[in-house]
Amino acid sequence: MHEAESLRSRLARKPIVVAPGVYDPFTALVASQAGFTVLYVSGAAIAYTRLGRPDVGLIGMTEVVDTLTPIRERVGALLVVDGDTGYGNALNVVRTVREFERAGANAIQFEDQDFPKRCGHLDGKVLIPAAEMCGKVKAAVDARRSQETLIVARTDAVAVEGFDRAIERAAQYREAGADVLFVEAPKTRDDLARIATALGRTLPLMANMVEGGQTPPLPASELEALGFALVIFPGGIVRALGKMAGEYYGSLAAHGTTEPFRARMLDFDGLNALIGTPDMIALGRRYETPGRAAGRKAGMQR
Repeated sequence: MHEAESLRSRLARKPIVVAPGVYDPFTALVASQAGFTVLYVSGAAIAYTRLGRPDVGLIGMTEVVDTLTPIRERVGALLVVDGDTGYGNALNVVRTVREFERAGANAIQFEDQDFPKRCGHLDGKVLIPAAEMCGKVKAAVDARRSQETLIVARTDAVAVEGFDRAIERAAQYREAGADVLFVEAPKTRDDLARIATALGRTLPLMANMVEGGQTPPLPASELEALGFALVIFPGGIVRALGKMAGEYYGSLAAHGTTEPFRARMLDFDGLNALIGTPDMIALGRRYETPGRAAGRKAGMQR
C-alpha cells in the first residue's frame, strides 16, 4: 500500500484489508513489522490488558485516547479505532470523534448497544433505538474534521432483534451517513453471504473474526469472495499472549529459570533490535556535546 493512500481508497480496491487487533505501541509495532498496514485498536483488548477485565463497558473514552496517542506516535499504519457506544449520547459521540481524530484515528467505529455495552460475542446485549443510533452516526459525520476519517456503524441486532432487523438497521445507518457497515456476530457462513448481498453494493463491509465467538472463522480470501472489504481480528493477540504467558510463567515456576523456555523467547539483543534501541541510541548521540561524546568513547576504550 502506498504510504499516502487513504483508508477510504484502500477499502475501495482488492484485496480485502486484514486488520489485526492491537492494544499498545508494542503490539502495533510488531504487527506493523509483520507487514500489516491497517491496524484495529480494540476496546476489548484494552479492557483485557489495561484492567484485566472483560469487555463490558468499563473502558472510557479518555483511556482509549491515552492508548491511541502513543500508538500513532510509534507507527504509521492506518488505524481503525473502537469507539464502543460513543460513551454516551450524540454529544458524547461528537467529543469522541474529535478526540480520536486528533489522536490519530483514520476510522472510528460506533455500535448501537445501550449502556453498559458488552463484547459483541457475549449474550445479554441491549440496543438503543435505531433512530437514536442514526443520530449518533449523523453527529459523528458532522464532527469529523476530515472526510477521510471514516465512520464505521456497527449493529448488534442479530443477537437481539434477529438477522432481518439487523440488515434493516445497517441500511438505516448507511442512510444516516456511515462510511463502513458492520453487522456483528452473524452465526453462519450463509448469514455472512446474506449481509454482503443485502448491503455490499454501496459501502464497504466489515467482518469480525473472534476465536471461539459466534461467527464461523473464515479466511480473508473467502470473506473477500463473499463481498467484504475489511476483516478484523480484534482480541486474537491477547488470546495468543494469554496462552503463551501462562506457559512462560508456568515454566518459570516449575524450573526456577527461564532456560527451558528460551527457544520461545526473544533474547535481550533480539528485543532491542525489534523496538529499535540501536537506532535510538545513535539518534541520541547526534545531539551530544563533543565533550560528552569524547568521554563516552574514552570510557568504552578502558
